[in-house]
Amino acid sequence: MPILLEGELDIITHSAAQSARFGARLGKLLQPSDIICLSGDMGTGKTIFATGIGHGWGAKIALTSPTYNLVHPHKHDADKTILYHLDCYRLQNADDTDSIGLDDILDSDSIAIIEWAERIDEALPHDRLWVDMRVIEDMRRSFRFQAEGERYQQLIDDFRAAIFGIK
Repeated sequence: MPILLEGELDIITHSAAQSARFGARLGKLLQPSDIICLSGDMGTGKTIFATGIGHGWGAKIALTSPTYNLVHPHKHDADKTILYHLDCYRLQNADDTDSIGLDDILDSDSIAIIEWAERIDEALPHDRLWVDMRVIEDMRRSFRFQAEGERYQQLIDDFRAAIFGIK
């Protein structure tokens, strides 16, 4: 009997640099309209992982914490695709998403990386990739990837192949 269900993947990283490298591998696989939800306590490395995703995807400028602006748009090196990096820490609930234009972002062909996604879960579509992050030790982090929907199951399969060489 498998330990994980279909559509799940667990990994442990041993440094911030390794978390960023895994993020970069995921970023290379993203397609327009993808939604990546990052959850976890303060200090789990959500922004480091998101920065890696942006780098792998091809953002012209490195992703940084959007805590004060809440939303940072990033353009792709090669085309006009936009990646939106959202930080929902200061939002109280899904009702607050109007203030950041979430519906417009999700209705576009843009990619969305959402930190503190658990705060606005009710406003998010069912189909998405959810990444739950936890601190294990000072430099070690646990990542649990959960795919919701066929596209995200394929994304996890491709991500697993990219980091482990197996599907």
